[in-house]
Amino acid sequence: MTLGIVTGLIAEARLARPLGLVRAGGGLPEGAVAAAEWLIEQGVDELLSFGFAGGLDPVLAPGAIIVPEAVLDGDLVYATAPYLSASLGLRGGTLLAGTTVAATAAEKARLFARTGALAIDLETGPVARVAARHGMPFAALRAICDPAGRNLPPAALVALDRQGAIGILRVLASLASHPAQIRSLIALGRDATAARAALRQRVRGA
Repeated sequence: MTLGIVTGLIAEARLARPLGLVRAGGGLPEGAVAAAEWLIEQGVDELLSFGFAGGLDPVLAPGAIIVPEAVLDGDLVYATAPYLSASLGLRGGTLLAGTTVAATAAEKARLFARTGALAIDLETGPVARVAARHGMPFAALRAICDPAGRNLPPAALVALDRQGAIGILRVLASLASHPAQIRSLIALGRDATAARAALRQRVRGA
């Protein structure tokens, strides 16, 4: 079996390369669909959504790994493949398919109360839909980057380009407009470092 891996960020794609063929979708749902379809055109047999996630469950710290048993996408629930998930770690809980970033602690709390999902990301829902359309098994491996109690700074919401790379000029422009966000941005950087380390360790053990 050939594993196709969809990420949002190019940096996430680099971490996932030991697992299979990788394509970054740029951090948007439509990019994730395009990446998954491209991977299928290359001949992959199964799909994996890989990378960072926003925490919804307040007990999950930065770097906590999630291998969900289901993906909640609106009114639909997609089950992940048990055998594929088992190769990635302990399977359990639900991941919420987001259409936009959950940027504030208040929004994350509202989503957790409504769905009970552990975390949210923008790629897993599209990957699940593409996999279902092609009758293909899929799974997700995600690490908490911004925990439930953290508000994302404005720079984090404008940083990515459509290829999944971080645009330094956009970050600097946001900092110039909102200099008070620097402490939040530094904290987010620490969280992202913990998430990267957790993913790297899990990939090495897979």
